[in-house]
Amino acid sequence: MSALKPLTGLKVVAIEQAVAAPFATCRLADAGAEVIKIERPEGDFARGYDDVAAGQSSYFVWLNRGKTSVALDLTSDAGRERLRDLMS
Repeated sequence: MSALKPLTGLKVVAIEQAVAAPFATCRLADAGAEVIKIERPEGDFARGYDDVAAGQSSYFVWLNRGKTSVALDLTSDAGRERLRDLMS
């Protein structure tokens, strides 16, 4: 039987890229929060830092572990509506 983590049941929707914010939210995910990472349609530029983690960026993989990534165009009505849906 596994114990619940302290943030189990908390949903975090994060508009983030690079290092600082993704590091903060990966710690929330480590503590049990459901973290949904919002990326621009082109993806987080950290995806291109290197390709050493089975063809993926080691930084991106490490900083975004335990998260769900969703690419949204927040300049469009549809993208903003989807973001509102995710936050509800």
